[in-house]
Amino acid sequence: MDLTSKQRAQLRGLANSIDTILHIGKDSIGDNLIKQADDALEARELIKGKVLENCMLTSREAAEELAKATRSEVVQVIGTKFVLYRPTHNKEKKDRIVLTASKKRD
Repeated sequence: MDLTSKQRAQLRGLANSIDTILHIGKDSIGDNLIKQADDALEARELIKGKVLENCMLTSREAAEELAKATRSEVVQVIGTKFVLYRPTHNKEKKDRIVLTASKKRD
């Protein structure tokens, strides 16, 4: 999944109002954290995480590793926080995020 700059901007705007639900500490990224992120992405599509001071990974490294493990996209990394996005395939989900499509230039 490749997000355009406009889609990233749209997702960053939506991320401003969501709470941080993932906290990555000294134990780094393990199976439990991946499961928690995967479940949250299925339910919400857009999640925010934070890397704590005692973590051996940078925010960028943690975001990229978690995105790879959950098949999601890194939307933004600022300081110790990051935002991940993965569209749901549940067509009955009422609060799905609909990204605006950008027009291709010829």
